[in-house]
Amino acid sequence: MQDIEKEFRPTSWSIDNKIAIYVATAIICVAGIMTYNALPKENFPEVVFPQIYVATIYPGASPSDVENLVSRQIEKQVKSISGVKKVTSNSVQDFSNVIIEFETDVEVKEAKREVQEAVDRAKPDLPTNLLDDPQVIDIDISAFPIMNVNLSGDYDLQTLKKYAEQMQDRIEALKEIRRVDIVGALDREIQINVDMFKASLAGVSLDDIANGIKYENTIVSSGQLSVDGMKRSLSVNGEYTSADQIANTVIGSIKGGKIYLKDVAEVIDSIKNKRVLPVWIRRMLSH
Repeated sequence: MQDIEKEFRPTSWSIDNKIAIYVATAIICVAGIMTYNALPKENFPEVVFPQIYVATIYPGASPSDVENLVSRQIEKQVKSISGVKKVTSNSVQDFSNVIIEFETDVEVKEAKREVQEAVDRAKPDLPTNLLDDPQVIDIDISAFPIMNVNLSGDYDLQTLKKYAEQMQDRIEALKEIRRVDIVGALDREIQINVDMFKASLAGVSLDDIANGIKYENTIVSSGQLSVDGMKRSLSVNGEYTSADQIANTVIGSIKGGKIYLKDVAEVIDSIKNKRVLPVWIRRMLSH
């Protein structure tokens, strides 16, 4: 029986023309390396999560009330949105969180807009004593901080905040930085605690106090002044710089005598109270 030999011509041609194969291989490798080096690369590429969160604070409500009165009402509206893959919710004491997951081909901005419209449709069915309207939140990876800088020292809170603001301006001046946020710095608040009994005896109302502070805490234009052939604008800065100045504001008169704010009220230079969400909520939203 005679053996039949079969030949694969491309292989045979490659064996007979080794130099051409070596040259073609080298050209392909060089072209691949050049193409790889020319590819655009990012240190922090943008990653998009097609998920939208609806956070609602309902003070004093039990988990069952939050689920029945808030979470289910929002779920009922968002489930009708096209492109929704899954809707889940977490209902705990005082708080509801509804998570809407979309298909990967859905634009996040469009999904957020549709969820906001669905939440607006659900508002008439929600309790009227909510602390705030439901918040629609999307995850933006580019907004997450790449560095945390802690500032501390033997100074009061206002001085530390001033230094933090100076640092914020200098860091934001770098072209690579999009935004710098100050976290933990409390806002200054001037409290005026009026003693209504003393105010009544002095014949001073709350409107008198508000108007007295309003008209004293102003910048008054004083015209123009010619200096070396140039006209310069003049103004009198009457803005308050301390709590003592506010306390010494004249708010009325009685029997020819002046009534100062400190006579009928206590002026305190303090910090503004902030409402803080539970720790587990902030941790969940940061993922």
